[in-house]
Amino acid sequence: MERFREVQRLSENRIALVGISVALAGLGFALHASLARGADLVLLFVLVLVGGVAALLFWGELRTEVHDDALHVRFFPLTRRHVFAWADVASAEPRSYRPIREYGGWGVRWGPSGRAYNVSGKRGVQLVLADGKRVLIGSRRAEELALAIEAARSQAKPERG
Repeated sequence: MERFREVQRLSENRIALVGISVALAGLGFALHASLARGADLVLLFVLVLVGGVAALLFWGELRTEVHDDALHVRFFPLTRRHVFAWADVASAEPRSYRPIREYGGWGVRWGPSGRAYNVSGKRGVQLVLADGKRVLIGSRRAEELALAIEAARSQAKPERG
């Protein structure tokens, strides 16, 4: 059963919108230059690269789902779905964070505080895994996500008798 679902789009991030604008301007410049001089391989490569970045920034999204069996996170289209089984999650707490200082920005990032999946904002849920590793899941609904994780984890624990 799905307990929680959130989809955050990169295009909702102001920084991503600036990136899309720059990428589209670069795309236009490369197209104009290639038409003016005749298409050559380098300009075609730039055109494809800039178009790919613009597409990623426009269609990229972070999908977070809490199911009875696990937490599912995917940064589409760059990563496969990552599944955190409840037995592997030691704790989950909502918290504020500094995306640039702690993780170097947004996306799927690694920093001194561990790994992060985020697209915007400064709130998320800090997971501490059973092996001690830390993973931050960015969320506009961090408290609700943490409650859903804790509810699913507590139901998944085998009862002692």
